[in-house]
Amino acid sequence: MSDNKQPIIFFDGVCNFCNATVDWIWKRNRKQNLFFSSLQSNFAQQFLLDQGIQNPDLSTIYFFDGNRLFNRSKAVLSIMRHFGFGYQLLSSMLNIFPAFIGDFVYDQIAQRRYNISGKRSTCRIPSQEERSRFFE
Repeated sequence: MSDNKQPIIFFDGVCNFCNATVDWIWKRNRKQNLFFSSLQSNFAQQFLLDQGIQNPDLSTIYFFDGNRLFNRSKAVLSIMRHFGFGYQLLSSMLNIFPAFIGDFVYDQIAQRRYNISGKRSTCRIPSQEERSRFFE
């Protein structure tokens, strides 16, 4: 599994806020080159274990860009580079700030994600259209 070079976003599959974020990313990824996997899936558990993460934190987004694994604010900024020029520019500008500042903001949102929009009882089931870009 560690020979996978596709960019993959790992997210909390029962979090409504996280799933809405995946929908938002899906719409903006015009090249359709981003793939997704819920952190609760067998694929994610094994993939992240291969990357040295034994117990993935469900409040953390992970992004594998094909070479490196990012988490929290660095994952978000790396994902933004896959969108249009405006998002790429914003990502570059925000990258000027130290990671601890971005991670602080990220953590504040992550800690409140279930309060913001709730939680599902089961993980997201990809639609027929989404299945080609979801790893389970």
